[in-house]
Amino acid sequence: MSIKENLSDLKKKFKKNDCLLVAVSKTKPVADIQEAYDAGIRDFGENKVQELVDKQPQLPDDIQWHMIGHLQRNKVKYIAPFIHLIHGVDTFKLLKEINKQAQKSERVIPCLLQIHIAKEETKFGFDEEEVLSLVREKAFDELKNIRIIGLMGMATNTENEAIVRAEFGGLKKFMDQLNTLELPENLALKELSMGMSGDFLLAQEEGSTMVRVGSAIFGKRNYQ
Repeated sequence: MSIKENLSDLKKKFKKNDCLLVAVSKTKPVADIQEAYDAGIRDFGENKVQELVDKQPQLPDDIQWHMIGHLQRNKVKYIAPFIHLIHGVDTFKLLKEINKQAQKSERVIPCLLQIHIAKEETKFGFDEEEVLSLVREKAFDELKNIRIIGLMGMATNTENEAIVRAEFGGLKKFMDQLNTLELPENLALKELSMGMSGDFLLAQEEGSTMVRVGSAIFGKRNYQ
């Protein structure tokens, strides 16, 4: 099936039509991204800064690029001028660096805080207590060139749907809890980035507002 057919198929399965589809284009050539663009996709996710920086100038200007991978502080400067949304913000130091580079680019960069919801230790992210203390810090309030617009989470890699559903549901509940607090001006939590090719339907049922789907659109990845 073509990329266009895959996208059409995928959209038919969606449980929430207003859930944003971020097409994960990592390792995929510019031609494949252009094909998805021609089929109507405008949001693309990459997880390596170098790949993102290489692809961005070769493709249409109205693409909204999402940084969905683990972001190192020393790489922020390369994407700060154009990035649409950074999904995986997992430390306060990274937030400060994004703020600094956004200031240089005269931008306010939207970000999501990555919350560690999985059973695996290999996944990155804040725990809930860290976030609760972070949003009370004066130093956080002083970051004027970032805007935290929501949370991101990656569920445990398991066939057990009950575990995945509980992790996604817990993240939605945590965002609802945060929204009952008096939050700093640079926090306006509306977006929940949860769900990938294998679990996006469960994520949508549990409140996801954006899903990150790659192989179901572009086919299997070649990591050679």
